[in-house]
Amino acid sequence: MTSALNGLKVLDFSTLLPGPFATLYLADLGAEVIHVESPTRPDLVRLLPPYANGQATSHSYLNRNKQSVALDLKNPESIELIKQKISEYDIVVEQFRPGVMQRLGLDYQTLAEINPRLIYCSITGYGQSGSYKDKAGHDINYISLSGIAGHSGRKQSGPPPMGIQIADVAGGSLHAVIGILSAVIERQVSGQGQYIDISMTDCVVTMNNMAASASLAGEQHQQVENEHLNGGTFYDYYETQDGRYMSVGSLEPQFMAGLATALELPVLMAKGASFDPDDRKEVKQAIAEKMKTQSFVYWQSLFSDLDVCVEPVLKLEEALDSQLAKERGWVVNVPLSENSEQTEAQLACPIKFSRSRLNYSFIGQKLGESEL
Repeated sequence: MTSALNGLKVLDFSTLLPGPFATLYLADLGAEVIHVESPTRPDLVRLLPPYANGQATSHSYLNRNKQSVALDLKNPESIELIKQKISEYDIVVEQFRPGVMQRLGLDYQTLAEINPRLIYCSITGYGQSGSYKDKAGHDINYISLSGIAGHSGRKQSGPPPMGIQIADVAGGSLHAVIGILSAVIERQVSGQGQYIDISMTDCVVTMNNMAASASLAGEQHQQVENEHLNGGTFYDYYETQDGRYMSVGSLEPQFMAGLATALELPVLMAKGASFDPDDRKEVKQAIAEKMKTQSFVYWQSLFSDLDVCVEPVLKLEEALDSQLAKERGWVVNVPLSENSEQTEAQLACPIKFSRSRLNYSFIGQKLGESEL
């Protein structure tokens, strides 16, 4: 898989998370990615602590397997250079607000006249059209407008601040990769490139899937802690005696029976599948009380040998050091630079790859530069 995209050249104008994470997938799969950065306004991820080996850890992660070049896009010479070289590239990824690339003379229409095979992907919060297109936003805003936050969380505490960026990554990065690779396949037939408009809000709203179909087609409007998978049933998290949590997903009959036996709770078998709100509340209360009688380690040990869809809620450092992480290779050593004294760093990586190029640093250690 590390060479699947060999031969594809990507010009990446994006910053922060959505665009760089999308091009990271392309780079890990073998595409040649040139990350264009401003020499006067460095990507803020470069400044985000913590640091390791002279680099911001997030920046090192997002830009492995890429090369980088500093170009001032306000300089006409830089724009002309890009136009001269654009025929050598297959894909452009940009993350500016709508209209910015057009004002710079680097929009799809302009570059496609030079290179008709160009695949051009724009990633924004709200897309290239509509009344929201020029509004600023972040992940928390996108999942709020998409309806996801509205049926997540607890009745008493409201929607939770998530530990990951759902709209940025699942909405922006991954949909961008899907769109780009689909366009690459289509180009093999038509010989033509195309423009891809990725709205993080548009894309993340599709992740409501089952909830949206229930609401639109079944007229079952979603409410917090009221539905099958959002806390309305015993499918939930439960606190242990020592303040840790276990996740319980034992919905199917065989898993429910196994959980009822392990917890010695006959009420679970009797009422676990009930749609009656009072029955559901009784079952959840019974499980919650039982879980609080023993420690996290006790429950973790008990359920480790049972196939009933109950797992511990791990801290990130525990997850990355777990047996599963080791067996599946979640963490790999990545070479930072051939000439660097510190040549490796541990990074969580979902895709295996063979080499890393982390070049041109504005902050900290300078690892080298690339020409466009």
